[in-house]
Amino acid sequence: MWQDTNNVYGASSSQGQYYTQPNQGTSQGVPLQFYAPSPVGSSFYPGSRSSLEGNVGAQGPISQQGVPPGYGGNIQSAGGWWTAFGTGGFEGEPPLLEELGINFSHIRAKSLAVLNPLRRVDERIMDDADLAGPLLFIICFGTFLLFSGKPQFGYIYGVGLLGSASIYVLLNLMSEIPIDAFRVVSVLGYCLLPMVGVGAVSVMVTLDGTLGYLLSTLSILWCTYAASAIFVAVLRMSDQRFLVAYPVGLLYGCFALLSVFNVGGSGSTK
Repeated sequence: MWQDTNNVYGASSSQGQYYTQPNQGTSQGVPLQFYAPSPVGSSFYPGSRSSLEGNVGAQGPISQQGVPPGYGGNIQSAGGWWTAFGTGGFEGEPPLLEELGINFSHIRAKSLAVLNPLRRVDERIMDDADLAGPLLFIICFGTFLLFSGKPQFGYIYGVGLLGSASIYVLLNLMSEIPIDAFRVVSVLGYCLLPMVGVGAVSVMVTLDGTLGYLLSTLSILWCTYAASAIFVAVLRMSDQRFLVAYPVGLLYGCFALLSVFNVGGSGSTK
């Protein structure tokens, strides 16, 4: 009952042979076939270019189908280093910086609101209580004072932490609308921007004089006016504007003293 494979399928090729299994009487169909690849000159592995060229499909050889031989797939070329902060090519995915709480458009909008305090403040401006902008301004402020010979990083963080905690408690006692500590720190940090300008001036000009006193006073008024306007707009306490501005002005007054005088330093100021 065995049949010779060469009689059914022709002569065996150099790549392998077909073997058949005898029919056991269960069915009268085509006998089972087994393929034994030849170890020499085998085209089983697709890495060989000759095997790909010789592979013929329904539309002809691969080389004639417009498909380049080799590995397939949609592999995008790597971009610059800034692409790591994007969406990664996924639709609907927020950028990496936005997930980290760093939104440059929000930082720009809040900074412009502080630099133009006479404009009407939107009460929803602090819905996104980010701390990236305040942290950047504090670092810049401390760096400018360091360049002017006043290393005040410890005093800046200490005064900022104690002042923010005190104003947070006062605002929650005075207002019927609660406010969280992150929004308080965010408002106070953004409104520190005019004081950062005074710190930049202190690098080039000595502020321990008439000019420094005038600039410090102007910056205190500017920061206080901007911060109190944002707090009043967010908490809807327009009748208590001066009560809010008083402790805020004291806080920014401490920052002005750090800008003018070398607090805790040895020797005379610059």
